[in-house]
Amino acid sequence: MNLKTSLPDNLPKNLPIAAWALFGLAGFVLLPWHAMPDGVFALRGVGELIGGHDSSSALAQALLHHRPWLLVAALALALALVNAARVPSRTQGRWLMAAGFGGAAWLLVQGFVIGSGAPVLDTGALRPAQPGFGLGATLVLAALLVLGAFGVARRGAFRGDLFVAAVVVGAGGLLLLFVAYPVLKALLGAFLDDAGRLSLQAAWQRVATERIWSLACLAGGSRCGVAWNTLLLALLTGAGTTVLGTLMALIEDRSESRWRRVLRVLAPLPIITPPFVVGLGLILLFGRAGLVNQFLEWAFGIPPGRWFYGPFGVWLAQMFAFTPIAFMIMRGVVQGVSPSLEEASLTLRADTSRTFWQVTFPLIRPGLANAFLVGFIESIADFGNPIVVGGQFSVLSTEIFFAIVGAQYDQGRAATLAWVLTLFALGVFALQRGVLGRKQYTTVSGKGDAGVPMPLPARLRRVALAVSVPWLTFTLVVYLFAFSGGFVKTWGRDYTVTLAHFQSAFGWSFAQGALQLDGVAWQSMWNTVRLAAAAAPMTAAIGLLIAWVLARTQFRGQGLFEFSALLAFAIPGTVLGVSYILAFNVPPFELTGTGLIIVMCFMFRNLPVGVRAGAAAFKQLDKSLDEASLMLKASTARTLWNVVLPLLKPAVAASLVYSFVRSMTTVSAVIFLVTAETELATTFIIGRVGQGDYGVALAYSTVLIVLMALATALIQWVVGDRQLGRRGMAVAAA
Repeated sequence: MNLKTSLPDNLPKNLPIAAWALFGLAGFVLLPWHAMPDGVFALRGVGELIGGHDSSSALAQALLHHRPWLLVAALALALALVNAARVPSRTQGRWLMAAGFGGAAWLLVQGFVIGSGAPVLDTGALRPAQPGFGLGATLVLAALLVLGAFGVARRGAFRGDLFVAAVVVGAGGLLLLFVAYPVLKALLGAFLDDAGRLSLQAAWQRVATERIWSLACLAGGSRCGVAWNTLLLALLTGAGTTVLGTLMALIEDRSESRWRRVLRVLAPLPIITPPFVVGLGLILLFGRAGLVNQFLEWAFGIPPGRWFYGPFGVWLAQMFAFTPIAFMIMRGVVQGVSPSLEEASLTLRADTSRTFWQVTFPLIRPGLANAFLVGFIESIADFGNPIVVGGQFSVLSTEIFFAIVGAQYDQGRAATLAWVLTLFALGVFALQRGVLGRKQYTTVSGKGDAGVPMPLPARLRRVALAVSVPWLTFTLVVYLFAFSGGFVKTWGRDYTVTLAHFQSAFGWSFAQGALQLDGVAWQSMWNTVRLAAAAAPMTAAIGLLIAWVLARTQFRGQGLFEFSALLAFAIPGTVLGVSYILAFNVPPFELTGTGLIIVMCFMFRNLPVGVRAGAAAFKQLDKSLDEASLMLKASTARTLWNVVLPLLKPAVAASLVYSFVRSMTTVSAVIFLVTAETELATTFIIGRVGQGDYGVALAYSTVLIVLMALATALIQWVVGDRQLGRRGMAVAAA
């Protein structure tokens, strides 16, 4: 069968191959190949797209500007297009892999070689500083990678599913470029001596110190090493946030308590707050001049002390910061437990307590493990809370920060400490997989389930309320103190109520019939909202796709693939920001100083929560739901959109909310990436705090919190709740 006669029969099966090849060729011919400082919309016509030295398309670059090596990409795309006419087979897969992966490898090699300034491929027409990849190069590179993935599927991998292959290769490429590549480039500094040469001895001298591993506190000494401080704090935080988040999720879903509505408002509140606001509120309560110390001195004559600054203060602040993450993860998991299983246990004469501990609790174990893992990794990577309330209590993240920005500027020591954090995260990741093992936790199947969720056992309900209600009350008190600072003239001296700080930050007026934004914070607010809104949906989409692939597909390197998705959490934000500068400050991926590098940092810094929330939800979905749709001739992409996604609404909401609000409030990961044009809300607030302008800083924080609360409510309303065909407890009681 020749290509011509087989084309009509093969077209439906090969349509994605032809579409991606044409997509890549369009980027090669019609879009600027190199990055443009003012963006692609700054083009002033077709003439600049053809005749511009750095603004022209790849075709013009090759034919008019003496860069013929770029034609290799067009040849690879043309080869893939020709193979779209072949019968789907292993032979077609070999050609697609050669065209796709070969063309992508050539693009990357020539990009790195020319970007480095090496004389290879230099015909004399190249300028010393060639710009990095632009929109055209990005689209061509993406098309080649997808075509190579299609070739892998045609060779028999991923059961021949083109969509699954494209998701795995595409997500793997993104993780490699924006997580593994910058992080490994930064971590390589641990094995370099002062002269820049590879040296294992230098790495050992940096890591084998008492400052890191000392156990003097167990023998009566003053303090332990920062590694043990970090590990113990992370274990306590992971366990505490998991327990507290689970209790609140049980109250929200399995009780008719009047506190449910209050819980829905207050439980997520710390996650939509800049971290230093919580720290400030706690200091106003427990600091040396805080309310609690003043009361103890007045009532009992106890002189004010600094007892709050240290491990207890850091742990309490982290509990505030990370419990909402555990609550959002566990809320979806608790909702997914099938009531019919609990009803079966109750029918067999088991009481509610025995049913909960022997039926319900084992089914929520994936959520518990995922919540603990996220809490642990968040704790070891946290920088804001230890620096605000840690006092003399040091952890690895603060040590890394001072190694980078301090007077010593010891990048090798910072990289060594980052290795320790990575190994801690890897160890807990392995422990989590060992605890879950290969047990099944499916509770949502294709069968109808109109069962009634079992109410909490009376004793467990009382314990959950006894723990959650004081915590929610405490949360409200802390925020009342933090909010009040923006409404008084000068905190600590003049408590006159005023709105002057809000007027200074977000003032506006009318001049000549037009609205004038006079406040100093408008530009940073717009930048933050714009970049966070761009990052949030992409973070949720990629995170859930990765979770779906991990839950539904088995392939080589799956464990490494999963860990790379969590790696960004294991690295402190300061190290991640510095690694992005080192990796993306030169061609071919020249992103430093742009808003895109901030969006990428937001995405891959927050990606693990979407992955873990999705993984916990997928553990509960029966594979028969996917299989039934596929048997009815639906494509994998349509099955994922119409069948699976509606059952993942809690995970979607958790990922969207978390990624948006954390992008709005993050500090350490982006503090090295912002410029005057891309200043963010958190960096603006830190600048005001450094100038002593606490009123404007707290007023700005109040506006941020209100804005993110509205955004969270909007996301919850748009996404909605999944419909599982179950009756509520109130309806059943009636």
